[in-house]
Amino acid sequence: MSQPNAAVRVLVRAEELLGGPLPVLLDVRWALGDPHGREHYREAHLPGAVFVDLATELAGPPSAADGRHPLPSLQRLQAAARRWGITQDDAVVVYDVTGGLAAARAWWLLRWGGLTDVHILDGGLDAWRRAAGPVEAGDVVPQPGDVTLTGGGMPVLSIDEAAALPASGVLLDARAGERYRGEVEPIDPRAGHVPGAVSAPTTANLAPDGTFLPAEELRERFSALGVQGDGPVGVYCGSGVTAAHKVAALASAGIEAALWPGSWSQWSADPQRPAATGG
Repeated sequence: MSQPNAAVRVLVRAEELLGGPLPVLLDVRWALGDPHGREHYREAHLPGAVFVDLATELAGPPSAADGRHPLPSLQRLQAAARRWGITQDDAVVVYDVTGGLAAARAWWLLRWGGLTDVHILDGGLDAWRRAAGPVEAGDVVPQPGDVTLTGGGMPVLSIDEAAALPASGVLLDARAGERYRGEVEPIDPRAGHVPGAVSAPTTANLAPDGTFLPAEELRERFSALGVQGDGPVGVYCGSGVTAAHKVAALASAGIEAALWPGSWSQWSADPQRPAATGG
């Protein structure tokens, strides 16, 4: 969990994709409380984009022991990547309509699987439309790819490693502030946060137009949250989805961070784990 000096190229702008051959495009249309991602995709998506189902393709089976969106096995992820048409040397761009909050999960998983040429379309479908990019309707079924995933491409935290991290580094809680403080908990068994974790809502990574803040602004934000470059950084959220967005924002700012996939859904399901509340 070292912290490199140079920022990782995480994002790609819509204007960069226009006028040239398109990479493999993955449409990750997902949001809590909205089960109609595929229908939204069918209405309008980037040309050639393949729909990715977050719940079934970007996560393993949910359980109290592992959380609501545990990591899929490497074998399952590879099978899905091949269904999406990814071959070994392809560039991949992922996007959504929620500022990358869902698409970042696909970005993180493919990076974790060992791919390096994977980027998030900054601003998603809205930015593409603002750049006068064309859209199409219906389903895209690509020719199967042959990509091989090797794993180990991104750092991961276990529940015990996450519990211990505040003593040696910074554990960021990417959920909304009211969930961190324990004022509400609409999804998971208990309210609150991991003792020692720092509140860092993921939505604050974004500008009003749904694009990521500039790298310098992100660095300033994370520095104010205690990320000073002198210790490891970990991130969690409710179930490891929006935390991937935080990892992407940190990477854009030149900071490597580990993702805790089980996140609060795993922690809160264990009555032996303490829950802190308040700010």
